[in-house]
Amino acid sequence: MNVIETKGLCKSFRSPLKKPGVLGAVRHLFRPEHREIVAVTEVDLAIAAGESVAYVGPNGAGKSTTIKMLTGILLPTGGEVRVNGLHPYHQRMRNSKNIGVVFGQRTQLWWDIPVIESFTLLRDIYEVPEKTYAENLAYFTGMLGLAELLHQSARRLSLGQRMRCDLAVALMHNPAIVFLDEPTIGLDVAVKERIREFLKTVNRERGVTIMLTSHDLGDIEDVCRRLIIIDAGRIIYDGSIQGLLDRYVKQRSIRIIASARIDQPSAARAMPAGVEIVHADEREMTVEFDRFRYTAKDVLEIIMTAAEVVDFQLEEPDIERVVKNVYEGRLELEQGA
Repeated sequence: MNVIETKGLCKSFRSPLKKPGVLGAVRHLFRPEHREIVAVTEVDLAIAAGESVAYVGPNGAGKSTTIKMLTGILLPTGGEVRVNGLHPYHQRMRNSKNIGVVFGQRTQLWWDIPVIESFTLLRDIYEVPEKTYAENLAYFTGMLGLAELLHQSARRLSLGQRMRCDLAVALMHNPAIVFLDEPTIGLDVAVKERIREFLKTVNRERGVTIMLTSHDLGDIEDVCRRLIIIDAGRIIYDGSIQGLLDRYVKQRSIRIIASARIDQPSAARAMPAGVEIVHADEREMTVEFDRFRYTAKDVLEIIMTAAEVVDFQLEEPDIERVVKNVYEGRLELEQGA
């Protein structure tokens, strides 16, 4: 069963065109001019219950705009959208009880009161039963290490502490879906790891559907099983992370350490087409090869004809290279690939 469905989802904005200064403002008042900015166009999504999906793309690609339409903050200018069978904008109150939302730069906590009081206020707003609230509070306190934070005011919390509390708030009313917009931005490594483990646990144990936008590729690889890439308002890839690597990353690399100085000209001559030395010094060498033409064993045997290998490390293709190329416009993907 799909909990998120969109067909031809579009969103555009009108931006005023006016010259600077008082004269420009007066002219715009009497003869206003606008240009249309298309943020999202023809987006089709079908996300099943219990999925964990990364929704990524460069800045300005349309990620946050899509999330805001799915949460009911923005009204689409075209297309169809359903979240748990509801129209997010027209049925905003009912939709809000089925979803949790975390925006990395915003908080749901009241700034001047203790965290626990923010929790109880949101419990009353969402009409969470006392038993459910008590169970969830105990669960999230243990999972996220909130015991020492509950009686501090939100303004006294660090960014990482506040983010852990915001995650608990977003899930306190047992939503079926949680939308996470850059939830780990600005956090240190330890806090990121704790948040990733928490998200994987609630997805696995509670069946919460996760839709995550992030520029942190560690979040994507660790938490999500499906990847959707959006660029210039259009979806250009929707599939598994491994499928993306299999389709668009041809290169693997081997780094070797030799027992003696490597004769680099001889080593270069030994490499066939599709195998290239990308780095070399006295006793170390890194070789890239086309993984669809050669196995790691083939390449290692070629290297050993030019150097006596005492140790080696095989580096697997990673998603960072693909996403980086997409962000820089060097890779064109195909919708539905």
